[in-house]
Amino acid sequence: MEPVRPAIRRLFLQPWRVVAIDDHRVWRGFQLYLGALHLASIIEKSTENQKVGIMLPTSGFFSMSLLATWILGRTVVPLNYLLSEAEREYICDDAGIDTVITVGAMIDAVGDLPASVKQIRLEEQSFKGLPKFRRAARMPGDSVAVILYTSGTSGKPKGVVLTSDNIASNVKQCVEWAHLNRRIMFLGLLPQFHSFGFTVMTVLPLMVGCRVVYSARFQPAKVLGLIRKYKPTAMFAIPSMFNALLAAKDAKADDFEHFTYLVSGGEPLPEAVSEGYKTRFGVTIDQGYGLTETAPVTNWCRPQDRRKGSVGKALPRVEERIVAENERGLGANEDGEIRIKGPNVMQGYYKLPEETAAVFDGEGFFKTGDMGRFDSDGHLYITGRIKEMLIIGGENVFPREIEEALNAHPSVHDCAVIGQSDPNRGEVPLAFVELLDGASFNSTEIRKFCREHLPQFKVPREIRRVESLPRNPTGKIMRRLLTVDTPCIDSNVATS
Repeated sequence: MEPVRPAIRRLFLQPWRVVAIDDHRVWRGFQLYLGALHLASIIEKSTENQKVGIMLPTSGFFSMSLLATWILGRTVVPLNYLLSEAEREYICDDAGIDTVITVGAMIDAVGDLPASVKQIRLEEQSFKGLPKFRRAARMPGDSVAVILYTSGTSGKPKGVVLTSDNIASNVKQCVEWAHLNRRIMFLGLLPQFHSFGFTVMTVLPLMVGCRVVYSARFQPAKVLGLIRKYKPTAMFAIPSMFNALLAAKDAKADDFEHFTYLVSGGEPLPEAVSEGYKTRFGVTIDQGYGLTETAPVTNWCRPQDRRKGSVGKALPRVEERIVAENERGLGANEDGEIRIKGPNVMQGYYKLPEETAAVFDGEGFFKTGDMGRFDSDGHLYITGRIKEMLIIGGENVFPREIEEALNAHPSVHDCAVIGQSDPNRGEVPLAFVELLDGASFNSTEIRKFCREHLPQFKVPREIRRVESLPRNPTGKIMRRLLTVDTPCIDSNVATS
């Protein structure tokens, strides 16, 4: 199974259909395809390297560049433009990239690429006239379609190797599960170097024939304008994006009434945000789950399957199990590590055989490092990360439970909880909070609120106010960057 031929077939069948809209132009099927043919010739003249880098803003240009690379039968390596120049240099060196498709405005905005890397700047290329026609190269199911570099929880980024089968299988799984078709219009807010933005917001629409409205930057006012103008029917975003739209003063229920799918992923959706959408807009956000290593979608709570806090059942042909520390399989309502097997699961980490072997168990299941549990009907609930679990007085406590209580407080915009060493209890919770605009910081009152929603041993010993929490490029809070020495604006240590 390969993704490129179905995509080209869709563009051929309806050449005049609008397939993408971005900040700069409207793309019809024939424009995307002819542009990809032009660019394929340009790539061919620039490099013989099997791997081609792409560093572009979220747009139809990324889709065109992806198709051009795959038409040649080569491997795409998307570059995270929000990383430092040193980190991008590491990825280029690790992947062995000598050519990157980009635009000059992006280089000016985020910094240059390594001197050893040739740049194909799209604004400097000629796309006039008829391009050289060529059939798309065969990309067998086991050929490497893309290497996605993870932001990493520690150390340097790792390249996740995904084959044609991995990507095409995940698209097919999503389509079957949610009955997606070409009438769906996506609102593409996630960066396309991210696994979700890559597969669901880029490859899936190309293969299915959906239309996508892309926005290179997430700005609530701009996004609301796009929603009102185009009336998309599907929006997949991370919790912080949903939270920002909820906080927009001029957002109203009419803005969301035409959505068939509102799906949150990347991290658990705070209950306060979920309830805010129900109360203010009269709509429900469903949750999904996946990882870069799984191409990425493994679970999706469809509207007809809604369970509070659940990310839904596994997609077709995805096997999941919950495993204890001693490798014992667990039953319903028991917390353990989530492990996954299926045609969408990666081949491994690029040039890292030992790390690859370490993340697969004896039966070929991928060890996610996430903790979760199934209910009696097989719906999955994410409870935390194994490495982030706190042990308080011998009790296992996941930060997410404490964060849910904090996020429900009317002054708190967002928060993160880590463990702080304690001689008597092993660890105690330490909370960092961002406040809503105009809210005042009263840690005593916030702790009192927590005591009403949590057992005493889970109430944060100290609450610190910070200007902003550390986040990765997609907006996910990076707890690992918070320490007891993290600077704060104000704090309070409990005296009782």
